[in-house]
Amino acid sequence: MIDVIDVTKKFGRFTAISDLSLTVHQASIYGLVGFNGAGKTTLLKTIAGIYRPEKGIVRVNAENIFDNAKMKQHLFYMPDELYFQAYATLRRMAHFYKSYYPNFREKTFQELTKIFALDPNKKINSFSKGMRRQAELVLCLSTHPDFLLLDESFDGLDPAKRNVAKKLLIEYVAECGASVIISSHNLHELEDLCDHVGLLDGRKLMLDCAVDDISASRCKFRVAFDREMNRADFSGFTFKRFIKDGRLITFTAQGDIQEQEERLRAMNPILLESFPLSLEEIFMDEMEGEEHDYSEIFQ
Repeated sequence: MIDVIDVTKKFGRFTAISDLSLTVHQASIYGLVGFNGAGKTTLLKTIAGIYRPEKGIVRVNAENIFDNAKMKQHLFYMPDELYFQAYATLRRMAHFYKSYYPNFREKTFQELTKIFALDPNKKINSFSKGMRRQAELVLCLSTHPDFLLLDESFDGLDPAKRNVAKKLLIEYVAECGASVIISSHNLHELEDLCDHVGLLDGRKLMLDCAVDDISASRCKFRVAFDREMNRADFSGFTFKRFIKDGRLITFTAQGDIQEQEERLRAMNPILLESFPLSLEEIFMDEMEGEEHDYSEIFQ
């Protein structure tokens, strides 16, 4: 289990994350989402023990991860910007990781290179961006880590290889009970992968809950009436967005969805439809800020 407890990380006068706490349980895939510059990489590097927090502590299986070489042998951090030894082949990198990670398995390495159709004797610097990403994932899973920290790990993968990577991660977590944190700004990548999600917005977690709980507590309604209605008529509802197009009204609601649907029916609409929210729609709701008028920018 990974426990981040009241962690603050600064770079000079700049505070990257502040008083942040989260927990990732065993056999769980935690999706960390946020816009570019929100602090995802800083958080992952702090969890990996690369950065020392100015405040708070990161515990991995109840042990402080910073300066803990023994525990780091069971943790793999896959950065957004990959680094390999100069002119190294995939096999040479496997030999390098084998010397550090005691659980490295040659059989897994061989099977994964076949699955991704990678030549282990070819120099990695001749690989495409997507192939390098696949190579690092092969090395990552071959170490059989108990804890995986993956930073934008699907970036550069084509749809077919992305699907393979997802299936491998899900299978690995199911078989080995690993704890995984995967960060991405692409919410479609995480939609069918994670059981828990955290929305990071400039130092703070704005959202931290199970994906099933999100689906059960948020919904998009589309209603129409045979009479004029406006926002004030829905004052008893908890919603994030309210869009009126003639007599058609669309809004996203939070709370007890069944109760809110019953209240809508009591208002006698001529149309009532409900739709589950995607992670992207939830993200946009939470990040909703100032509305801009774009109509005169190019005039």
